[in-house]
Amino acid sequence: MNLVLFGPPGAGKGTQAKFIVDSFRIPQISTGDMLRVAVKEQTSLGLIAKQIMESGGLVPDEVVLGIVRERIVLSDCQNGFVLDGFPRTIPQADALVSILCGLNKKIDHVISLDLDSSEIIQRLSGRRTCSSCGKGYHVINDPPKSEGICDSCQAALIQREDDREDTVKNRLAVYEQQTAPLKAYYEQAGLLRHIDGSGSIQDIQHQIKEVLERQAGDRP
Repeated sequence: MNLVLFGPPGAGKGTQAKFIVDSFRIPQISTGDMLRVAVKEQTSLGLIAKQIMESGGLVPDEVVLGIVRERIVLSDCQNGFVLDGFPRTIPQADALVSILCGLNKKIDHVISLDLDSSEIIQRLSGRRTCSSCGKGYHVINDPPKSEGICDSCQAALIQREDDREDTVKNRLAVYEQQTAPLKAYYEQAGLLRHIDGSGSIQDIQHQIKEVLERQAGDRP
């Protein structure tokens, strides 16, 4: 089963990706991970990517796509994979189709964790982290016993820059700008599976499992 996973910041994509990996015994692979591995192992494309990154440039699509191909032909992807953070553009999605066709593979499902922006902003902007031990809290869902003070070590709680409301809104705008065309692309292809990301972790996992098992059962 070959999957693409979409999810905005704060939707719990990492947690659900791990659930898919554990439940269906397929690896989660991301462009970031693939680039780091290719660079570390000094593959021909990894060396090209390293040179570009060290000069401060953006790795071009043809290099990223080549690294994607190098990754999905490995033995642990024989029964499928979860692509996380890729594709990001329509041209990348088209190129991915071509790569997979050449390997006699295809994308089976595109999982989209859907969540209202207002709930994401509340989730992320309410997060606080201990400045000493790193323990996490949430001002509404998991507050400390004393406001602004860590229960464990009594150090001050801080709000990470990434969790400030204006930063969260900007991250969401970028995400929507990137993924909206891709969602329409995969919707038209009949591959997009909408998952309500507003429930509990267990509820979301149940939805994902139900969708994937139902789709598998519908195959001829």
